[in-house]
Order: sequence, then C-alpha cells, then structure tokens
Amino acid sequence: MFAVSSVCVSLVLILWGTSENVQGKESKLWLQPLNETFLQSGVFPGGFLWGVGSAAFPTEGSWDADGKGESVWDRFTRHTDPSSDSYIQWEEDLKSVQYLGVNFYAFSLSWTRIFPDGNAAANPNPAGVKHYRRLIGKLKELHVEPVVTLFHWDFPQVLQERFGGWLNRSMADVFTDYATFCFRTFGAEVRYWITMHNPFLLAIQGYGTGAHAPGVTGDPADPFIAAHNLLRAHAKAWHVYDKHFRRHQHGNVSITLGSHWVEPPSGHATPTNLELCQKAMEAVIGWFAEPIYGSGDYPESLKASHRGVIPEFSAQEQLWIKGTADFFSLAFEHETLKVGQGLAQFGQTVKLDLRSVLVWVQQTYGDPQLLLAESSWFSDASVGVEDTKAIYMMKWFIMQVMQAVSVDGVRVFGYTAWTLLDGFEWNHGYSIRRGLFYIDFSEPERRRLPKTSAHFYRRLVRDNGFPPENMPHIEGRFPCDFQFGVSESVLQVHLRPFSPQFIDPQLYRWNLSGDGALSPVAGVLLHTRPAQCTDFLFIQRHLFLLGVTGSAHYRFALDWTQLSPGGDPEKVRFYRCVLMELQRRGIRPVVTLYHPSYRSPSLGLPEALHANGGWRNASTVEAFISYAAFCFHEFGALVSKWITVNEPNRLMEAYTEDRKTVVRHLLLAHAKAWHIYDERFRRKQGGAVSLALHADWVEPANPFLESHKSAQQQFLDFEVGRFLDPLIGGGNEGHGSALIGFSDDERAELKGALDFVALNHFTTRLVLPWENAKPHGKRKEHGCALMTDITWPVSHLSQALVPWGLRRMLGWVRDRYGDRLPIIVTATGVVDQAVHDDQLRQRYITSYLQEALKARELDGVNLRGFYIWMLQDHHDLQFGLFSSAAHHSRPKASVSLYRDIITHRGFPSATDLRPLTCRDADNGTSCELCTRIAKNKPLLFFSICLSISASMLCALVIISVVRKRRRTPINVGPQRLRVQQRFPMMKVAHRTGLMCN
Repeated sequence: MFAVSSVCVSLVLILWGTSENVQGKESKLWLQPLNETFLQSGVFPGGFLWGVGSAAFPTEGSWDADGKGESVWDRFTRHTDPSSDSYIQWEEDLKSVQYLGVNFYAFSLSWTRIFPDGNAAANPNPAGVKHYRRLIGKLKELHVEPVVTLFHWDFPQVLQERFGGWLNRSMADVFTDYATFCFRTFGAEVRYWITMHNPFLLAIQGYGTGAHAPGVTGDPADPFIAAHNLLRAHAKAWHVYDKHFRRHQHGNVSITLGSHWVEPPSGHATPTNLELCQKAMEAVIGWFAEPIYGSGDYPESLKASHRGVIPEFSAQEQLWIKGTADFFSLAFEHETLKVGQGLAQFGQTVKLDLRSVLVWVQQTYGDPQLLLAESSWFSDASVGVEDTKAIYMMKWFIMQVMQAVSVDGVRVFGYTAWTLLDGFEWNHGYSIRRGLFYIDFSEPERRRLPKTSAHFYRRLVRDNGFPPENMPHIEGRFPCDFQFGVSESVLQVHLRPFSPQFIDPQLYRWNLSGDGALSPVAGVLLHTRPAQCTDFLFIQRHLFLLGVTGSAHYRFALDWTQLSPGGDPEKVRFYRCVLMELQRRGIRPVVTLYHPSYRSPSLGLPEALHANGGWRNASTVEAFISYAAFCFHEFGALVSKWITVNEPNRLMEAYTEDRKTVVRHLLLAHAKAWHIYDERFRRKQGGAVSLALHADWVEPANPFLESHKSAQQQFLDFEVGRFLDPLIGGGNEGHGSALIGFSDDERAELKGALDFVALNHFTTRLVLPWENAKPHGKRKEHGCALMTDITWPVSHLSQALVPWGLRRMLGWVRDRYGDRLPIIVTATGVVDQAVHDDQLRQRYITSYLQEALKARELDGVNLRGFYIWMLQDHHDLQFGLFSSAAHHSRPKASVSLYRDIITHRGFPSATDLRPLTCRDADNGTSCELCTRIAKNKPLLFFSICLSISASMLCALVIISVVRKRRRTPINVGPQRLRVQQRFPMMKVAHRTGLMCN
C-alpha cells in the first residue's frame, strides 16, 4: 500500500464532511441492486471493438536515445533500464498485436521523445516524430486502428523544474500546444485520441502521497490544484481539436478516468451509508467526470468538504469544460482500486464490480458511449507464461462488461486488455507483471513470449465473446422408469411424538369432580389393539412432505449406531414402519447403510468401533458385514436398492493417517456386503446394491497447458477411479497414487461387486498441478490444487453452479466404464438461504436436470435417476426443499417447480404439456387408470352400489314372474303334496336368509 499522508486523510473527510442528502437516480444502485443474472455465455454486438494497450514509459526504454529528453518518471526511478525495449522492437510489438487479432492498439506518446524539454513552440525531435509515424502507419497497414494517448504521466522534467509541473496554471497552454502539434502531425490517421490517462492517480499519487512521480508531498491543496489544471488542459485540447481538426480528420477526443466501486456494509443500506458510497464515487471518478459529463463543476460533496482548498470554476469556465469529451473512456484497474480502498470508511467495501461502475456512469452521466480504455489485473513477478489466474481475472472483467451491455443496456463499444507487454510497472517496478506477453528482462533479446492469457484473449477476440459451448436448452421427457427422487442423510429414529391410540385398556370418565380431569372407571377393562405404524407421528408428517414433492423415490440412511443385532426392537420397528409407509404410498426407497456424519465425533460409527480405530481397523469391516446382513434380513423385503457406504472418497479425508488402509477397508466392506446380498437375499428380494461416490467434475484450470489436463485426469483417477476401477474397471486398482494394494483374492472379491453406479454431484471446480498453484498447507495426496472460476455464479457457501459439469462427469464415467451398468445421481443440490423464493435452487434444479436430459438423449448415457438433496432443512436455511420443523416445515418455491418437472417427466415442448402416461413396471397396470380410479373413488363406490342394487331388483322381478307362471289351482280331492308344500317353514326361512348351506 502507498504511504498515507495528510492529503489522504483529507480525502477521507470527503466521505463524511457534509450532511447533505444524496439525491438522484445514481443513489438507487445501492438500494436496488442490479438484476441478478446467470448469464455465462454470449457474444458482443457486431462491430464491438477489441483492443490491447500499453504506455510509453513502462515499455519503450531508451530513455535518452535519439535525442529524447528526461521525464519526471525517468528522474523518479533514477533512469531505470532495462525495459521492454519497445522503442527498438516496435515491429515485434506489432507482431504481438497482430497475433491477438485485435481491432485497435492503444498506446501513449512520450512527450519528451517528441519535445525533449516539453516546449512545443520549439522544434520537435525528428527521431521521435519518425518513430510514431512509422508505428501509426504500420498499424494502418495491418488494419489495426491506433488509439493514441497524448499524456500518460511521463511529464517533461524540465517543465517540472521550471514551472512546478501541474501546479502551474500555465501548463494548460503548454499542453495544448503539444496536443495541437500531435493533432496536426498524426491526426490524419488517428480516429481516437485520449488527452490524458487517469488524472486521479496523477493528482493523488503524484502531488499528494508522493508514491508517483514527480513525488510532490506536503500541501493538502496540491492534489486539487493539479487536478484543476489537468482538467483545464484537457478542455483546451478538446476545443482545439473540435475547432481546427475535427472537420477534416473526423476523429474523437476523450479523457480516460479511473474508478473503483464501493458497497455499504453488508445488510446496512441506510441513507447515511448510501450517501457515503455516493461520496466515495464522487471523490474518485466524479471528481473529473462531473465537470466534463455532468454540471461543468465539481461534485457538491467535494466542494462542500473543501471550500477554500478546491479551486473554483467560473460560470463561463463551467460552460467551457462541460461536454469536452466525445465518448466516456474508463480505466478499471488495481491501482485506483487500491487508492479507493484507502478512502473507504465506516465498513464500506471496495469491490471488483466493473458492471456496477458502468451502470453508475450510464445513470449518472446520461448514457454515454463508453470505451474500456484499461482493464486488467496483475501477476506476481515470479509468474511466467503460465498466468492462469490472470485468465480468470480477465474473464471476470469481460463477463461483467457483457452483462452490462446485454442486461443493463450500457453502450460500451470497445474493450482494451492491459497491457501488451510486461514492463516497468510505475511505482511497483518489476515486482508485478501485467502483460499478455512475457519478457525475461535478463535476456538482452527481450523476446515477446505469449502467455496463456494471450491465447485466451486471442480466442475471445476471435469468438467476439463467449459463445455457448453446449446447446442451451432441449425439449424432451425422461422415460417412465426414470427415478425422480429426494435424497436425505441419516433419518434419525423418532420414537416421539407417539400416538398410543387404543392400546390403553382402561375406561375413563371425564370431569367427574368438575376439575376437567379423566378418572378411570374401576373394574372395567377394554379390548386393545397391538402397536401400529401410525403411532409414529413423525413418519406421517415427514412422508407427507415427501409426497408434496411428487417424488416416487426416496433415499435415506439408517443410523448404524441405533441398529445392531439384539438391539432395541422399537428402533427396528421405526425403520420398518418408514419402509412400510413408503410402500403404502407408492414411494420406492433407496436405503444407505452407512452415511458418515462429520458432526459426530465417531463419524456415525458405533462408539466402540470408532474407539478401536474406526475404518483403520479390519474389525470394522467385520462389524459392517454383520450389520449389513442384519439390515438385509430385517428390511430387505421392502427395499429395492441399497447403498452400502455414502461417499467413501470423502470419508477417508476425515482420517489424518493410514488413508490407504481406510480406503482398502471401505472397499472390502462394500464388496463383502454385496456378496452377502447376492448369495443370501437377492433371489428372494430382487434388489440391487452399490456405493455412492462424491463425483464433482473438474476442468483444467488452464486449458492451454498439458500439465493442467494431466492434473484433471490424475484428480479423477484418485477421486473416482480408485473406487470404481476395482469394482467395474476389469479389476484394476487405478494408477499412480491411487494404488491400494489388494491381494489376488481381494481383487477377485471386488471385481463385479456393483449393480449400478451411484454418484453424488454438486459442483465443478478447476484443477491444476500442486506445484503450479503454490498453495499454503500440506500437499494433497492427489497432487493437485483446486480453484474456482470467479465468473461462475455461487451460493453463499461458494458452491459454484456449473450445470454442464454434471453432463461431463456422466460422460467420463460412461467413456471409462461403458454403459453396462445404469447410473443414478443419488444426490445433487445447492444451498439457498431464501425463505421461500429460492431462485438459486430453482435455477439449479432446472439447469442440472437439463444437463441430465442431454446426457441421456444426446450422449447416450444410461442415466436412470436424479435425486435432489435434500427434503428438509435441519436447522438454518440450507439445502432443504422445506424449511425446518422449527420454521414450520414451509415449502419453498422449488418444491412446486420440481413437482411440475416430475409431472411432465422433463421438459416437453410447448405444444405438448400433458402429463406423461406411464405404465407401472411392476404389475403392468395403467398408471392413467390408477390415477383415474384414485381421483374418482366416491363416484366409483356409488356406481358399484347402484349396480348391485339394480341387479338385486332385477333378480327379484324375475323370480316373481317365474313363480306366477308356475302357480297351478289346488285340487279339492286328496292329492300328494309336493316337497315345497310339505315344508313351508323351509321356504320362509330360505326367503328370509336365516338358513345357511
């Protein structure tokens, strides 16, 4: 950080020196944040200009060659050389520009190379004029537009010594003479002129803190005087061009202004804090922008805080300065942000939010056309051509520009990547690098080597942005046997609340003595019923929530610590009741035997096992086998799919030593449990057994480096391959560090011990070799480091939303292991802290299911299921589709969304939104018929009753008719009675239904 002097303290006062309220639409930016956008791809408008920039002092070198005069920066740095040597190797620079494929090259003229003493009234230096003419002419030949800055801080030392530099009012005239010469000499081939670059830093650092040349410190008024004269010089130069050159040269003139961005303290967008934020912006960019693009005068907050210190513009000067720019030229880089950080007070945060700055300029200054004249970050001096982080900083800034253009309608017409070459970075010297091309300053040749950021920018320029790599949206449905489900961790045993209805044999009288109490009736006992599953009120309430989601599948884990042979039978009954109730509701369970709990000191193991070393001890394997056999026996008739262990690849990280032993035991425990099921239970129960792996995707952090691509494969081998390879990879154990060391018998036992592939997928990260990242801490076993693309949208826990990562993970598994076994995504979800309108989760569900559909339909992945994690929050707002019981189990908006997707079984076309008619795979009955029956039970019951009544009435009528026809007259003489006449009571009894056959 720069040294803070009394000037910086004075500038801090700008933020709170006035009590005026902030008025105007610009203050609404902090009250009404920009529209949240998940825009991650897209191209810029046709005709958008891509460029690259540099400045004379950091790159040209040759500080006294061919008659060049001394600048204040030459003196300030004691004539530091070497440099990028661009004065000599300018043609190599243009080859670098040409490699990038940009539309323009922004560079600055060295004032003292053209006029050694700064006096434009004297004869120019022919060598300097020739150099810039050649440079501009060659750019035109290459069809690259020159964007020329007249003054980028390298002020003539003679003028500094003779007149005091920008503290002298006459410098405006001297600068105008210099600008007039440049317009006249080079203007025929220049369409874009910048008078000066970031005068804010020059005024503050050069005439306040002394961190920049000329290093003036002391008088608190100096920065304001220098800024005043810089503004006057710019305005005079603009008027000269407008009056004498614009008509026949048809160019545009502006001034590049630097800015930062500040946010109020989190959750404290009070009027006072908003006022402070507005003042912070006015103290930096507004200091120079308001006179030119606004009122013609300084911001009111600046004037109110520093009356008598800030020079005043007369009314005539205000009219003369106002409007002296043909477009808005903006610089957004680390040095202005750093100085802005020194101004931020009262909890304000300086943020890398270029989009907000662009919108602030749009709203404050009348929607001007805007050029990003400098946009970049920096790398450490030790970074060579592999500048991975610089790629993502550049992507971050350009993505924000794209969002400002596409979403907010800001009229940005060009972007300048800064800078072309590594060079002497002002007060930072050679301690940082900012170039797209690397230069080894120890080499006399100064070769220009493209960094990976140059490759990235070249591709971006070619594509005019970020064209989508994947088809953004497809229409289609998942098949009827596809499992839409909800996934849960350990379903805790809840023996309370309990509803003991009809199990108390005692009869009671109420309010016998007028006290409202129940009094037992002595001597009277009633018949009772045995315990039923409806007694567990938790089960009914919990599964009601599940039913609301529309899911037909539910994955949950048993609590190993609560279940053991010879344990509490009531806990066994609880889980059996859960499974029976799921079956009654038509919901199929997927049951996990062991789901490690990282909140538990024992990791979810029985205490005795954990105390004995946990999974480092082979006895845990035997205990797990016994436990698995018990669960298969007790619950297997109600379970169609089992997960032995959840995320063993995460569990092993909980052990600080013997990790390979832990992995070995986990895999053997799974395989032995699988064989027990296969040999003793499968024939009767017909289920399937797997283990669930954490399977986040990783992308090479730097796609231009083979070492990063190798790191990707190394990481996936370690995370996923070393668990699946022994099971379904032909008995292989994986490669390199993933080798575990199984015996031949163990390999045979492991091989094939998997019925389906279960993957838990949540996000995507970037991977790079450990050595390249140089992170702190102990080297990871997989030998890789992880990072995140800062342009990806994230949850508040920094989980990135990268839907296409799921598709690539599924494709990787299919390519490696084939499609013999089905794949089920057994858990996927995101934390969203919204109470109801959980837009992040809704976006997650929709986009990830889209990628799942693409994997099935476009890639041919044998994907059979998709389970959302999880049903209900346990405490705070997290992954749950429903809030916690403490928050009344309220459904979030994502519940309705997920249910709708399930109802339509995917994403049908707009012309066919009917719910999909499926057939139940188990009994072959029509789901549509079942649905109609379920919906019309009362009508169906009434129809059956009516049909029975009508049938009985018809039968009675028929019987009566038949009897009348058979009836004959009785003879008077004696006759032999028929059988039915002998036994009249039998006839009566038959008619009244009293007799039984």
